[in-house]
Amino acid sequence: MTDLAPTRFRLDIAYQGTGFNGWARQPGARTVQGEIEAALATIFRRHGDAPRLTVAGRTDAGVHAVGQVAHVDLSPEQVASLVRKRGNTVPSDAATVLGRRINGILGPVADIVLGSVTVAPAGFDARFSAIWRRYEYRVADTRSTRDPLQRHRTTWVPVELDEAAMDAAALSLLGLHDFASYCKPRIGATTIRTLLTFGWRRDDNGVLVAEVKADAFCHSMVRSLVGACVAVGEGKLELDAVAELRDERRRGSNLFRVMPARGLTLIQVGYPDDVGLAIRAEQTRALRSLQPASAER
Repeated sequence: MTDLAPTRFRLDIAYQGTGFNGWARQPGARTVQGEIEAALATIFRRHGDAPRLTVAGRTDAGVHAVGQVAHVDLSPEQVASLVRKRGNTVPSDAATVLGRRINGILGPVADIVLGSVTVAPAGFDARFSAIWRRYEYRVADTRSTRDPLQRHRTTWVPVELDEAAMDAAALSLLGLHDFASYCKPRIGATTIRTLLTFGWRRDDNGVLVAEVKADAFCHSMVRSLVGACVAVGEGKLELDAVAELRDERRRGSNLFRVMPARGLTLIQVGYPDDVGLAIRAEQTRALRSLQPASAER
């Protein structure tokens, strides 16, 4: 029945990944999902099964986020329990209460903060409706000011890096390709991705910052791409080799190192307008296939 349908809420989440063994819940390990779901279990302990989260992108251990997105489905009873004392069950009021209560359980100086909780539009799926994810990676070299306050989100390289060569290498990787050479393989998971943006700049302190944006990322892809560019910046890898390695479609970690997680932050997840949410979700669920016209070999 329609009146028994759950209400979906969108959660916008930030976290410092240093103290977590990644996003996904794991027995005996502290994870971002585990902490938020534990808070949900506390809030709804008298109102049915503990809700579960669906996330836009699972981050690895030590990776940070300022723009992570997840959704949770709450039953009518759970929604009502949030606002019962106020005499109504308006979902938007429930969203405000939900965000406040989760943040309250996480604590005033928590390494996870919910920036907002809102009622999700029809068709919204945090994972499958997303059309792109954007990350940043920070590398400090000998030209950079070393700021101890940024040590948990910056990787130190004890040489001077050639940012122009790194930027050119990044540019050569753009487009729809099979990035198997830059991913840790997972059984049944595709490594075909569209790399939309990849470039390097120095910030005001001379820290090299990579912006990496794609429709989606496979396991360790960003840190591998950054590692290849750093190898180019160090003069250890030829600029043309990064694209050549990609097109060989085999793991080439002996030519560069996968960079540490601490330099990586999920900045933003992009979604279509409300009308396109359900359509996008169905498209994304379909297995990606590399179009022959886009093949590089």
